[in-house]
Amino acid sequence: MTIVAAVQMTSAANRERNLAEAGRLLREARARGALVAALPENFAFMGLAEADKSAVAEAEGEGPIQSFLAATARDLGLWIVAGTIPLRVAGEPRLAAASLVYDAEGRQVARYDKIHLFDVAVPGKDERYQESSTVHPGEVPVCVDTPAGRLGLAVCYDIRFPELFRRLLSMGAEWFCLPSAFTAPTGRAHWETLLRARAIENLCHVVAPAQSGFHENGRETYGDSMIVDCWGRVIGRLPRGTGLVTGEIDLVRQREVRQNFPSVQHRRLPS
Repeated sequence: MTIVAAVQMTSAANRERNLAEAGRLLREARARGALVAALPENFAFMGLAEADKSAVAEAEGEGPIQSFLAATARDLGLWIVAGTIPLRVAGEPRLAAASLVYDAEGRQVARYDKIHLFDVAVPGKDERYQESSTVHPGEVPVCVDTPAGRLGLAVCYDIRFPELFRRLLSMGAEWFCLPSAFTAPTGRAHWETLLRARAIENLCHVVAPAQSGFHENGRETYGDSMIVDCWGRVIGRLPRGTGLVTGEIDLVRQREVRQNFPSVQHRRLPS
């Protein structure tokens, strides 16, 4: 069994302050025995407007956010799933919402660019989002081997597209990480249901670090960072505020569940 941590933050437009808070929480995660810790979507920067993130965007492998992540992972001996950060894309004015994974020696070992972009009007509120105006969508599902097992990467709005998680399952995923900044209305309606559904249908653990609370831009995010086991049981959660939740990924039990209840082997696609 491996202890993992889901970090919950209320990020703002001050990059240095956000990184200091992320560092504090990552140190706490390591002190609580975590070998892998995951940060929420937009952990390093949430500007007053979507376009503001261009000011802190980095080239892959360069810049203060990535330097912080590499140094923190190395100093703590901790694997880090780094939420999302804005990375520049060659020949493209929009930025990638990139989830980077660092190993315990501070090396970047995986990058996933968010595939599904949040272009919606939130029901019941005067909130409208057009993420595709500033974010270039990714195209490639990504898995990476970690101390907690083979990890399938996803981000926030991806959770509503189960075909992505089936693809990750076919790539050998044993757990999913889903850094998020869910809106409050959609979080109340769907967050827990969607996380538990992805765990149950794939017999995979799910680790979901989230943004929580009211941000400088007036947006409210739902929080409720959660760890769900392969049977859909919530084994850890932090409903509101900043902090972290830890839980164990038990691959021995997961293999037993998949053997005794082999639903993932029973998949049949209609012709």
